[in-house]
Amino acid sequence: MTLQLTTLATEHLDDVWAIELQAHSHPWAESMIRDLSSRGACHHVLLDNEQVVGYFYAQNIVGEVTLLNIAIAPSQQGKGFGKKLLEHFIEMCENAQAESAWLEVRESNHKAFSLYESAGFNEVDRRRNYYPTANGNEDAIIMSYLFLF
Repeated sequence: MTLQLTTLATEHLDDVWAIELQAHSHPWAESMIRDLSSRGACHHVLLDNEQVVGYFYAQNIVGEVTLLNIAIAPSQQGKGFGKKLLEHFIEMCENAQAESAWLEVRESNHKAFSLYESAGFNEVDRRRNYYPTANGNEDAIIMSYLFLF
């Protein structure tokens, strides 16, 4: 296994789009996935032997970094790739001397919540009935990570 973390580039987009469709119950629009030049963009992919196995989309606006989207290919989950990707995200924030990092997670996504909490994120608020589900809506848990320099 040869893991590599690198900036998301055009050649990765077809693989990222395929993972997006597989990994999320309500995927982003393809136009959002393919937009690599949005304001403050800092998007990365995780490669295993040159194959895209995961990615994150993030935005750095004046020292406040938001993790917008993160996914690991369902066939590659359970191998620690999500933790590796999240650690890279935090390291990227530290290198940029960010003041804080933010994310939101579906209330039902207990694995992701636990991962974020174990990495040092704290729940700070909720958006009630924010995410659509098959039978209604569920809360978005807003989490933050503060950097002390």
